[in-house]
Amino acid sequence: MVLAVRAVHDTLPSMKRIVPLIALSACVLMASNVAFAQTADEVIEKHLTALGGREALGKITSRTMSGTIALSTPAGEVTGTIQVFGKTPNKSRSVIKVDLSQFGIGELVVDQRFDGTAGYVLDSMNGNRDVTGSQLDNMRNAGFPTAFLKYKESGVKVELLPKEKVSDRDTFVLQVTPKSGSPSKQYFDAETYMLLKTLTTVNVPQLGRDVEQTGEFADYRAVDGVKLAHSVKSTNPVQSFTITVTAVEHNKEIDDATFVKPEK
Repeated sequence: MVLAVRAVHDTLPSMKRIVPLIALSACVLMASNVAFAQTADEVIEKHLTALGGREALGKITSRTMSGTIALSTPAGEVTGTIQVFGKTPNKSRSVIKVDLSQFGIGELVVDQRFDGTAGYVLDSMNGNRDVTGSQLDNMRNAGFPTAFLKYKESGVKVELLPKEKVSDRDTFVLQVTPKSGSPSKQYFDAETYMLLKTLTTVNVPQLGRDVEQTGEFADYRAVDGVKLAHSVKSTNPVQSFTITVTAVEHNKEIDDATFVKPEK
């Protein structure tokens, strides 16, 4: 067992750096006449309409999702499962389990929790830790089911940038700048107004530097009248992973204790 673990560290020197970034994520979602979208606020309103509308979104008080995750490493792809919990106004939790038995390590478990104020990660490989810095600010900014429902009340600044293409799609690009936390560029399909891509720079204390992370969203499906992406890909200079959602349940009772840092 010791030799197996040693071999993993020799062949995967960046494994310990890769694991903390899994939790970043998480997180992660009517065609209209594009000529009418001339301001950032109009793009956001058309996006909310495309998702199902403010009324439908306002009826979603909790969400439980489960799926699979495929994580790229220097030694090849590893797979596992993911569960994501969300609750108004901004509580969240993700539990990722990845099988590393091929490297002689066993199962990796990363359980990230945010209770609306404080964040905490239980990490079977790198040890448990508080979430701090821009990562914590970003959790606080992530309103459920979407931060765009109350972005003006939160003091978020949005600016419409020149159009760009994402693959073969024309997109409206918004620069989204919260009062604190990481600014991001968000790319919305110019026909459907669905979010296709995000670019966000976050500070990762475990790495001691900033990391630019790209999120890609696809396979939108309606669940209870609200559309959400069932395929999410996250890429940064250290790692990439793809989440495929297999089940979604809305408005299931979730105990607030689910999101709280466990007592010692």
